[in-house]
Amino acid sequence: MLKDLVIKNRSYRGYDPSRKVTREELAGFVDCARLSPSSVNAQPLKYYLASSEEDTAKLQPLTKWAAALPDITLPHPGKCPPAFIVICQDTAISDAPTRFLRDVGIAAQTILLAATEAGLGGCMIGNFNARAVSEALQLNDTLRPMLLVAIGKPDETVVLTEAAAGGSVQYYRDENDVHYVPKRRLEDILL
Repeated sequence: MLKDLVIKNRSYRGYDPSRKVTREELAGFVDCARLSPSSVNAQPLKYYLASSEEDTAKLQPLTKWAAALPDITLPHPGKCPPAFIVICQDTAISDAPTRFLRDVGIAAQTILLAATEAGLGGCMIGNFNARAVSEALQLNDTLRPMLLVAIGKPDETVVLTEAAAGGSVQYYRDENDVHYVPKRRLEDILL
């Protein structure tokens, strides 16, 4: 069952605008993440839950999606995520951001797996202006945005493919806007 969730958990860049995501749903996903391991159990992460149209309208223009597809604007108009979780590091707990990058990744993956289990999906977004996000959300000075996680009901097709040995793992879209994600073969990554 975990492998099924992992396979279904893709980086979605298009969402069904009719399916709203509630603050309570987001809090449930974060509740799963808070139970995950943390480096030296410091637990320096805090989470901003953006489920209102006002908050998502502030965040969406501050993000850049699918850098590997510079000729395509994603999400397409009308397909933006209805919610975001902003993962922040509380510098009052620890001011060593690189030490806790593992925690950010673990938290984000846990959030996305919980969302996938709930019939939703999302995308980790690292390409954003942290200062602009802090200002837009009026975050406390001790909170440093580390990663944005878009959440919504996916409204696009993402297909995993197997990359040939030594072949490209660059994701791409076809003429029907189907998103393909080549994955290295197991035998090519085992040492």
